[in-house]
Amino acid sequence: MKNLKYYLLLIPIVVVLTAGGFDVKKIKLFNGKDLSGWTIYGTEKWYVEDGLLICESGPDKGYGYLGTDEHYKDFELELEFKQSADGNSGVFIRSTVEGTKVSGWQVEVAPPGHDTGGIYESYGRGWLVKPDPEKDKALKFGEWNKMKIRVEGDRVISWLNGTEMVDFSDAKIGAGEGGICLQIHDGGGIKVAWRNIKLKEL
Repeated sequence: MKNLKYYLLLIPIVVVLTAGGFDVKKIKLFNGKDLSGWTIYGTEKWYVEDGLLICESGPDKGYGYLGTDEHYKDFELELEFKQSADGNSGVFIRSTVEGTKVSGWQVEVAPPGHDTGGIYESYGRGWLVKPDPEKDKALKFGEWNKMKIRVEGDRVISWLNGTEMVDFSDAKIGAGEGGICLQIHDGGGIKVAWRNIKLKEL
């Protein structure tokens, strides 16, 4: 009888612990109000308007980055973006920035025909993998797009509006350390809006 009472007392504890172990909460990286938790690199424009995170070319027409203050190793990142004008941007993973020189890997965000969802290594090997050309039709230029990026160990998978764009493994990426960075490309005339930026650590 004593053993039965003991096990009955344990049941609620086990249930709570089990539920908690599988319920990994998503972190809101952008609060919809300001740039708390982020650092601006460069002179290009990063601001919040109507609950959206906006990046826009400034007078210097250079590269610009907005990076998380926290570093993230293994994670699943979800976000939405809408491109105006040129729309050449990107999402960097496990990356660091000094001035406007970035070290890390970019999941491309670009106009039609320019490999959105592919992986590019800045100041290094360049393009590592591009999506198959027919997958470019997944991009809705000028409309809201949903991107998901999964980074685990040396493997990176990207999706655009539910279409898997690339699945790539690389030892150098596996050894990388750093945060999440949003990019604005150089050249001027670029404007991109972002929202619902959420991360789940793995």
